[in-house]
Amino acid sequence: MSAAIAQVQPLSSSRALRGPFDYRLSEELRESVQVGSLLVVPFGRREVLGVVVRLAQRSEIAEDRLLEPLRALQAGVPPDLVELAAWVAAQYCSTVPRALKLVLPPGLTRGQLSGKPRRTRVRRPEHLSVGVLRGAPPELTAEQAAALSRLTAALAQPAPAAASQPGSAAASQPESAAAQQPQLLHGVTGSGKTEIYLRLAASVLERGFGVIVMVPEIALTPQIVARFLERFGETVAVLHSRLTPPQRREEWRRLRSGEARVCVGPRSAVFAPIERLGLIVLDEEHDSSYKHEGDPRYDAREVAAQRAAQTGALLLAGSATPRPESILRMQRIRLPRRVDGRPLPGVELLDMRGRHEALHPRSAQALAELRRDRGKAIVLLNRRGWSNFLSCRACGTVWSCPNCDVTLVLHRAGGYIACHHCDHREAIPSLCECGSSTLARHGTGTERLQDELAATLDDGSFPVFRLDADTAGAEPAQLLSAFQEAPAGVLIGTQMVAKGHDFSDVALGIVLDADATLRFPDFRAEERTFALVAQLAGRVGRGAQGHVLVQTLAPEARSLLDAAAHDSDGFLAGELERRRALSYPPYSHLARVICSAVQGEPALRAASALAAALQPARRSGELSLLGPASLFRLRGRERQALVIKSADRAGAVRAIDAAVQAVASDRAHVGVSFAVDVDPQ
Repeated sequence: MSAAIAQVQPLSSSRALRGPFDYRLSEELRESVQVGSLLVVPFGRREVLGVVVRLAQRSEIAEDRLLEPLRALQAGVPPDLVELAAWVAAQYCSTVPRALKLVLPPGLTRGQLSGKPRRTRVRRPEHLSVGVLRGAPPELTAEQAAALSRLTAALAQPAPAAASQPGSAAASQPESAAAQQPQLLHGVTGSGKTEIYLRLAASVLERGFGVIVMVPEIALTPQIVARFLERFGETVAVLHSRLTPPQRREEWRRLRSGEARVCVGPRSAVFAPIERLGLIVLDEEHDSSYKHEGDPRYDAREVAAQRAAQTGALLLAGSATPRPESILRMQRIRLPRRVDGRPLPGVELLDMRGRHEALHPRSAQALAELRRDRGKAIVLLNRRGWSNFLSCRACGTVWSCPNCDVTLVLHRAGGYIACHHCDHREAIPSLCECGSSTLARHGTGTERLQDELAATLDDGSFPVFRLDADTAGAEPAQLLSAFQEAPAGVLIGTQMVAKGHDFSDVALGIVLDADATLRFPDFRAEERTFALVAQLAGRVGRGAQGHVLVQTLAPEARSLLDAAAHDSDGFLAGELERRRALSYPPYSHLARVICSAVQGEPALRAASALAAALQPARRSGELSLLGPASLFRLRGRERQALVIKSADRAGAVRAIDAAVQAVASDRAHVGVSFAVDVDPQ
């Protein structure tokens, strides 16, 4: 018997709107509408787009008082993604409509809402064309073969009897346990993790199921995308922000129809519309770019784990520097050696205390020798621009952002100083307001370093490339390709240069200001410092003997010593012990709520009211609370923050959500914005 009532969630961004709302289905729509259908419905005086989240035979409201949907769109959302969106909303203190927008078909237009969709012929971009597999896949090492065997066995685990009854959701899912334990492939850089992903994906496809492959930033990881396209051809769809809207719609359509069964993409790929999902690969699982900054502030790694549990798919995370959370929660498979048998590069810590030059003499010498030998190097400086800030030598004035409480960074090539938070820009000043023309430039960024190295190294056959957020506006893949094809040269950049690149001929790596991340007030500072150095070291010595120089003001820091020794096990053991002692994740859960307003007083009042609303949960021991505390002004808004710590994640989320709803709905706090970040990065 077809359902008579559709419970529809209007796609509103308002926190105050709490659906779903019942609509009476006409006879015409009863046969076609299902969970996930997109309906245009009357809502007050407007027509809005809504998603069907449930179907029912009757409503608590009299049927003659219910309105009917105006029309149904041809596109729809798979029911399991509707369920996943509800989970995201609950886990990250957001709303269901905001979460549903993550799973919608891309690019819904006014024409579609009016019932007049435009028909356009879409051409797939050239980099998504079918690749040709060059010869047979490489032969696996004994360690790779053993790892693949264990993972293939995990795919074949039988599902629980209760979950595999006819008609159940698990009945159409892979033959794997519905809460199947995620697997962690902990392999050193160059150990062949990607080939294992490919072989396991082939096994899943042969069984008739689909695959999602998640990468941190697709523009910076073109090689893994190319290998999947080369191996599987037209069955691969790629979703990312650099596609045009029509191209993105076409790739989504191919996945929804089953024409494509492998999706490769960044964090949003976790919502790819693959109905028979058998495998989710999470490459470089340590990377912080898997955390979404907008509302809902989801962590794609956690969403991937939930989707795998929900569908019965296997979750396989891979990294050379896995997170402590993953070590604790996942079953680990080790790949301790590179496939070619080459050793990891030697790492030398260089003490920069008492030095003021950008390069240590040892680094300068190594680069000079590399130019002589016509080799390649990667230099990492996690600070872009020319100089950190400008100041007047006469009166001490420092040029700051008018919208944010930060200094403006000098970009000499562009002729401007800029804020790296709100992108405010000004022309480089020639005079201070006091009339002085003696301006000082403080610090060194990637732009200045490129200029200095080019002046000393580039003799016409030893180019100096740069990759950072200023140059990535072009095409990062083209720049990386140019560096790869050059017979010799240096690649300078921010942490972008350490993200999963496979260069066979890089013999030297240099990390400048390696301890900068240790100075951040963040309990993950040690983890990030270790990962940054270890990942850069992983780009070195893949085709020849390599060496890494690490410049630091803290040569005795534990994270740097462990990275220099390639001792990930020792670092992770120590980090887990430290976090257990301090009750930090993964032994607790954190959340942060930021109240912002144009003026400081309203933001403080709202944060204080929020703290008061959380006091009952605090007194009962459910959570601990820090704040309100002032944050620096950002994009013209004053900010106050609360930090909540709890062993009970679900209980803390419920308490925070209730408190935010109560305070945000109070008209005394009109004009204040509330941003909730569960598991902040």
